[in-house]
Amino acid sequence: MPKVLISDKMDPKAAQIFKERGVEVDEITGKTPDELKAIIGDYDGLAIRSSTKVTKDILDHATNLKVVGRAGIGVDNVDIPAASAKGVVVMNTPFGNSITTAEHAIALMFALARQLPEADASTQAGKWEKNRFMGVELTSKTLGLIGAGNIGSIVADRARGLKMKVIAYDPFLTPERAIEMGVEKVDLDALLARADFITLHTPLTDQTRNILSKENLAKTKQGVRIINCARGGLIDEAALKEGLESGHIAGAALDVFVTEPAKESPLFGTPNFVSTPHLGASTTEAQVNVAIQVAEQMADYLVNGGVTNALNMPSLSAEEAPKLKPYMALAEKLGSLVGQLATGPLKGIAIEVEGAAAELNMKPITGAVLAGLMRRYTDTVNMVNAPYLAKERGLDVREVRHDREGDYHTLVRVTVTTDQGERSVAGTLFGNAAPRLVELFGIKVEADLAGHMLYVVNEDAPGFIGRIGTTLGEAGVNIGTFHLGRRAAGGEAILLLSVDSPVAEDLLAKVRALPGVKTAMALAF
Repeated sequence: MPKVLISDKMDPKAAQIFKERGVEVDEITGKTPDELKAIIGDYDGLAIRSSTKVTKDILDHATNLKVVGRAGIGVDNVDIPAASAKGVVVMNTPFGNSITTAEHAIALMFALARQLPEADASTQAGKWEKNRFMGVELTSKTLGLIGAGNIGSIVADRARGLKMKVIAYDPFLTPERAIEMGVEKVDLDALLARADFITLHTPLTDQTRNILSKENLAKTKQGVRIINCARGGLIDEAALKEGLESGHIAGAALDVFVTEPAKESPLFGTPNFVSTPHLGASTTEAQVNVAIQVAEQMADYLVNGGVTNALNMPSLSAEEAPKLKPYMALAEKLGSLVGQLATGPLKGIAIEVEGAAAELNMKPITGAVLAGLMRRYTDTVNMVNAPYLAKERGLDVREVRHDREGDYHTLVRVTVTTDQGERSVAGTLFGNAAPRLVELFGIKVEADLAGHMLYVVNEDAPGFIGRIGTTLGEAGVNIGTFHLGRRAAGGEAILLLSVDSPVAEDLLAKVRALPGVKTAMALAF
């Protein structure tokens, strides 16, 4: 009988579900890392919330561990690479607390609008400062959403019920989905200029880090009020404090901070600042939901081998896994590549298979493509929830099988539709195992997709390869592999370089300045 340890306080329904599904369960909470190491070897599964830190050291002692289940969305407390190396599946429950987090954002918006915390403190101090707290109505105000995914869409729905006008900035928000949500799709500068309230609902990625920087906060409307229940690091906290003290920002409410637990912060004590200790998911209902979901998912895996909401493993049956594994590796790389290269909002995506790939179950292949595509924009995507995330953003997903025989024994093609037209990449498997790019935006180019890479579009002309090599050499960047393709002699050419270190922005600027270069981008796989 499989055995699971619940190491953080969790709703009792989780243990009940484990027992009903034939899984032995122990609830032992509050253990130190050393105490946890001493007992973890006895368990097949570990169910956690945010307190337990599943480090490499813990995993090294977890000799029987098969699955870690996080009751909640964030897995910052789990060393996923180490778990993957040990063959331990890491699961989360990405949608169990969406409503709760959205409601907390609305609550903080009301708190800012009517200065509730300060008014409460003043009144309980016996001051009765009725004239000091002049609030504003939410009705008819403009709410700017930065991020219009699952939680953002719930906030938009509640805000429209409050008769607010909602505008949204989200690279993945299609015009059709915006209409369905009842919001106006805008660019970031327009949102900053127009919004009376701004609320953030986006993960922390390289693209979103400090999205409300000092520069962007300066672009906001005089008297704006800002709410963040998403992730610390989306806002420049020092610049936010300056904006509050100058009066340009009328109020700010943070549930999340760059450093947590936030026992100290320069923002504490700043006028018109409201804070809560990362309570976004903290309601009875949400904690019950995530506890039930994590227990069901872990029990399914341990008893039946079913995989749901895994961050490091595809959703597969045991019979399909050996055949599909290399195809999914190829599909994820192709999705990641087209996601990094295609600019602007995506309207649709087509996944086409031919040859040997056409005989397989396409769902895991599609899930892998979508996981690769969306990984650049969200830190909680996996092959199970990626199709859901694509659907909620209005992304039209098409799967196409071809019976024809092509140049390769097996081929996967990924085509995205953008405002600039269609962008297509294709790949195959060498030896039925090794993923290989064979076509990029209509140009034949064979390349491995791995590690750090540099993508360049240039005019095909003598001397260019020497110039790019010299530029990288002078920057101390070592070239691993060199892949070239062109439409025709003297026409447009594509260069894909694998390099031993990340390509810095200043080096990219030098590459873009080379004669004949049209585009240069850093890629990562």
